[in-house]
Formats: sequence, C-alpha cells, structure tokens
Amino acid sequence: MKKILLFLFVISSISFHAQYTNPVASQMSTKFIEADEYIGTDALGYDFFTKNNTLFKFKNSEKYQYKNVSLGKISKVDIQNSLRILIFYENFNMIIALDNQLNEVEKLNLSQTDYNITASAIGTSSQNNYWIYNTLTQRLGLYNYAKESFKYITNAFTKEIKIYKATYTHFYWVDIDNQLNSCSIYGKVSNLGVLPSFDQIHLSDETVIAYQKNGQLYLYDVINKTSTPVENIQKTFKSFSYKNQNLAIFTAEGITNYKINLP
Repeated sequence: MKKILLFLFVISSISFHAQYTNPVASQMSTKFIEADEYIGTDALGYDFFTKNNTLFKFKNSEKYQYKNVSLGKISKVDIQNSLRILIFYENFNMIIALDNQLNEVEKLNLSQTDYNITASAIGTSSQNNYWIYNTLTQRLGLYNYAKESFKYITNAFTKEIKIYKATYTHFYWVDIDNQLNSCSIYGKVSNLGVLPSFDQIHLSDETVIAYQKNGQLYLYDVINKTSTPVENIQKTFKSFSYKNQNLAIFTAEGITNYKINLP
C-alpha cells in the first residue's frame, strides 16, 4: 500500500512539474536575408519576404520576385496556397494572384466588381474563394474568383479589426478590445475570449497563439487562458511567426528557426 501511494505521489509530482514548466526553444537553423518584412514559410518550405516593396520567394538556390510599382505599398501577402499566392494592395483595392514562380495569373480590382467592395482584409479560403472584409458594410464575405460572385456570410461587425489571419476554413481576427473571434466558411461566428495585452502577435489557430510583450515572447493557450514565456530564444527581433511548435524569429541578421518543446 505504501509503495502504491509513493508511486502515485511521484506521478502527480511529475505531472504538476510538467504543467508549469516553460516551453523551451531548440535552435534548428539560421538563414541570412536582408528584408523589410518576413512573411513566413509556405507548405513546400519556401521563405517569403518583402524588400523595397518587392515580394521575394526563395529556397536554396531558387529565388523569385514580384514587384508592381504602379500599385504602391503591399498591404498583405497570403502564402497558404503555394500555387496561388495573394498580394493585397489596399490603397488600390486590388488583389493580385501569383503562381508558384510569382507570375501574375489574375488581377482583381474590387472597385470594378458589381458588389461595391472596399476591402481592408483579404485571405485565401477554400473552393476557389477569397475571404474579403468590406469596410463599407463592415461585413465579412466570400468572393469566388472562378464564378466572379460574392456573398456575405456575417452581419456587420460591431468593433474594428485590429489584426487578422485567414485559413482555408476560418477567418480569425482581434478587435480593438483585444477580443479574439473566428468565422467559419459557413458563417458561424465565435468569440474565443480576451487576449492578453501585446506589442506583437501572430495568429496561427484557435488553440495556441504566440505574442510578444515588453521584449518577452509568450505562448498563449486560448482554451485554458494561460500565458507561458518561451525560453532560450533571441530577445531582440523585428517579427516572428509560430505554427505547429515551429517558431521563426526575424532579426536584422536574418531568420532563425526554432522547435518549441512543449511541456
């Protein structure tokens, strides 16, 4: 009986310790780039960044670039679909679709559609659709580029979007009150709770989010509402991205990739 109790005590102690152990980052690789903004890495392992308002894509010796001076500043780059990369030029209300070598395959001028759209947020969705948030109506919709059709899937948002992230199936956004929300492709809107105060944040999914505050990087568990600092990483950086326990830190020297070992 004493042995059983001792065994249970040891197991519970290990469990308790693991629960409160901070995630540790193991450095995997470093790549040197000169960039203004690091976009991220796509599903095929290509890195994307912008420099002097030009989009670059590279992997080993392969390198491609796209620039459109006439459309001004790049507002957003969506690299979810490696075969259909999106660039959003908000000042011109224009979405450019590029192939895997960054050649233009489509120009979508939202001002010239039949739907009176002035977009402030866009992204890749499923089934030939783009997520589009129309600031004129403050509603989120789906634009089908194959059928050139558009439909709203939400009522008007009551609060301004501060930051957003699109996936194939969901559109996530943080409003001005730091509320995290999501909308499915079927129009189901969910409130996922209030996020901690942050200086930078990277939305990856609705379960774990990486954010930075006062120079410290944290992982936030959306379900349990807990923040834990990430140890053993560079403390000074321009930006970062996080997904599936993979962390990329962008500094003036380049990109450093880490694997996050969660407790």
